[in-house]
Amino acid sequence: MQLRSTIISNISEVCSEDWDALEGAGQPFLSHAFLDALERHDCVGKHWGWLPRHLLLHDGERLVAATPQYLKTNSYGELVFDGDWAEAYQRSGLAYYPKLVAAVPYTPTTGARLLIATDVDREVIVHALIEAAINHARRLSVSSLHWLFPGLRDRDALAAQGLLIRTGCQFHWHNQGYADFAHYLDHFTSAKRKNIRRERRRVQESGLSIRQYYGEQLSETQWRIVHRHYAATFARLSGYATLSLAFFRDISQRLPGQVVIFLAEQEGRPVASAICLRDKHNLYGRHWGCDKHFDKLHFELCYYQGLDYCIRHGLQRFDPGAQGEHKISRGFLPTATWSAHWIAHPEFRSAIADFLHHETCGIQDYIETLGEHTPFKRNY
Repeated sequence: MQLRSTIISNISEVCSEDWDALEGAGQPFLSHAFLDALERHDCVGKHWGWLPRHLLLHDGERLVAATPQYLKTNSYGELVFDGDWAEAYQRSGLAYYPKLVAAVPYTPTTGARLLIATDVDREVIVHALIEAAINHARRLSVSSLHWLFPGLRDRDALAAQGLLIRTGCQFHWHNQGYADFAHYLDHFTSAKRKNIRRERRRVQESGLSIRQYYGEQLSETQWRIVHRHYAATFARLSGYATLSLAFFRDISQRLPGQVVIFLAEQEGRPVASAICLRDKHNLYGRHWGCDKHFDKLHFELCYYQGLDYCIRHGLQRFDPGAQGEHKISRGFLPTATWSAHWIAHPEFRSAIADFLHHETCGIQDYIETLGEHTPFKRNY
């Protein structure tokens, strides 16, 4: 085996078929098409502080491993919050930026971060890929390297090579073989079931109709409206709408059947929308927005429509996005997420390790406490 690592600054430099053949690239966010669309339509780059530095590992001429990786000059769009770490570096007269992150930009979704060929010695290749990433970080003299939202297997591999593990919490739904949405609600306590039915009824009483489309089915006009909704939400929250209309149109065509849109209409006019993506087993809620407020519409578009879609299509999991304890009463349960961190400075590494030890204990207690407040009947 003759392993050779390289760094590319544009994912178009690697063959899409080779990238997508790696195990883990089946999640839409990790596909060559999705990552290429981010770069092609300037959703990443110097302006946003996400400079592509994708790591490839070849055995001879064959691509056997890869990880999406970016040189970062800020922490925007990561959703693993390290602002306190950056401030501590600054107070010490050290530079926290630039840093490296192995992640999908603006996407706090757990998935593979070590993309490995299926017919190789995985343990050997994973070890070599992580080692190559750390060596690249050392050559760049960056402060740190962060693997954001790795799956459990990747988390364990990263921990085995000495990276510090950070635990977070999101709220995910799991399909227990529900026949339909009513069957799902049958598993709720009476009070929680009545509340959801009441919320859905409020939307119906507003005179709204909701339709589901796949991205490639939307017209240019519809996409412009959906993108306006998305951008308006970021403007309202003082954020940045980094994903362009061209990006969404592009991935809709290149990932047919994987971009799922829920569109609310009033008298035939779109007034709100939610953007999701899906793969064979999972639905991922990503963005939503509206032209004006309708009572309970956010819950309908972002949760209930997605739950109903998962049940009808036999999907096993619904990840509606980061944060939100209000999701628990709708059947989304607290779920651990992870990140892994290589810190170059030995004293800061020690300090961060101590911080993570205490933080992890707190997060574990938080998850256990929230798990006692699900809407499901006790015998379920």
